Amino acid sequence: MGGVVKEAFLDANVILRYLLNDIPEQADAVDELLKEAEEGKILLRTTALVIAEIVWTCESYYELPKEEIRDKVLAILSTPGLEVENAELLAEAVILYVEKNVDFIDAYNVCWAKREGIRFAYTFGIKHFRRFDWLKSGAPKRPSRKGPGWEA
Repeated sequence: MGGVVKEAFLDANVILRYLLNDIPEQADAVDELLKEAEEGKILLRTTALVIAEIVWTCESYYELPKEEIRDKVLAILSTPGLEVENAELLAEAVILYVEKNVDFIDAYNVCWAKREGIRFAYTFGIKHFRRFDWLKSGAPKRPSRKGPGWEA
């Protein structure tokens, strides 16, 4: 790689190597990169989808408990020199993921709806959505022959 990199995208697999330390030499390389970011030599950036991938991988592949996943995600979100898209929304979502015992994506979407002022959600996953008191939910009704079927 030629030249000095001032800004770079950080992929999920890089963050996972660091968090899990399952490949020590890669974890060490990431540690050095994060030190450079903390010193302001480089700005690392990542997306909400990367965080979702990390949660999914930790939960489904590594079978980590939700509390441990929450702690890892909160650590990522507070890493100096790492800018994470929608960090506040992700922090709220990962906390609710544990507190309400729901899927991370459901928690994220409910937090997004709250931020956007949306107070109703159409879903067939009503059981999870009803755990949030600020969002009403219901399944779409079967269309009648007389009119539209998207009634709450």
